[in-house]
Amino acid sequence: MAPAEIEAVPRPGADPDPGLLVAAFYRFAALQDPPVLRRGLLKLATARAVRGTILLAPEGVNGTICGPDAGVEAVLQHLRKRAGLERLEVRFSRAGQQAFHRLKVRLKREIVTLGLPSVQPYLASSLGTHVPPREWDALIRDPGTLVVDTRNAYEVAIGSFEGAIDPGTDSFRDFPVWVERQLRPLVEQCRPRAIALFCTGGIRCEKATAYLQQQGFEGVHHLQGGILRYLEEIPEERSSWRGECFVFDQRVALKHRLEAGEHSLCHACGLPLSASDRQLESYVEGVSCRHCLDRFSEADRQRFGERQRQLERARCRGAAHLGAVMPSAHAAADG
Repeated sequence: MAPAEIEAVPRPGADPDPGLLVAAFYRFAALQDPPVLRRGLLKLATARAVRGTILLAPEGVNGTICGPDAGVEAVLQHLRKRAGLERLEVRFSRAGQQAFHRLKVRLKREIVTLGLPSVQPYLASSLGTHVPPREWDALIRDPGTLVVDTRNAYEVAIGSFEGAIDPGTDSFRDFPVWVERQLRPLVEQCRPRAIALFCTGGIRCEKATAYLQQQGFEGVHHLQGGILRYLEEIPEERSSWRGECFVFDQRVALKHRLEAGEHSLCHACGLPLSASDRQLESYVEGVSCRHCLDRFSEADRQRFGERQRQLERARCRGAAHLGAVMPSAHAAADG
């Protein structure tokens, strides 16, 4: 499935571009009565033809939605009326087609799962130093800065900042273990003046910052707005970013100016594939790729092959088929 065509857009404007508006957002806050908020969001978003995933938890909100400009803005305004969500962190982009198959509003224990409820990023004492994109390159190019990518290994594999450490984690839950086993000894050895964390949209690195400060680390910084805001604001010729940025919707990966990247998904395992990956003998559309060739049985592959034929028939009819593996198989609205 090819990623939808997108273009960067700073905000919904008076002269709208063609296509649908995509809004990725989050805010850590002590959220009151999430079930009531969930009911209101489901009703409003359904009525306004908005799809996507929104996660609600006692620690705040996290989501990515797609729909008509007025519908997306109505959902965001509904959220901003809640105490603590007035300053919702939002990034906008454009999609040439609907980026999601359905609408999901879920109640969770955490909006991004670290597995440690004691970490409360919305407390002032947990805040590290927010670094805007225009100041990020100077920080990470300083030899006294330790740069850490807080995303999962399959995301890091298709793009990251020059010189960043890859923890090699399969999920964000693995981050605390990596910190104790590898980061703490490295900090004790190198004595960096700063630790700079980053992730896709800012939510994971903000929570990771709170965790590190709770564990006694000093000089902790994180990229405000995440990689996506950096790619939107910093010209490619001045950028320290290399590769593409994985996103958790049908667009799969984005480049500078939030333009569509070359990566697509393997519908068998849900991992991203480059153009060269799709040229390998291991790649059979919808059935296998280099990541999962040895993970599934022959019976699985036969089942995947039938699903792929159904997808192709649906595509010929101009209909969406819900059987395709989406990035949300790894994490919903992850930032």
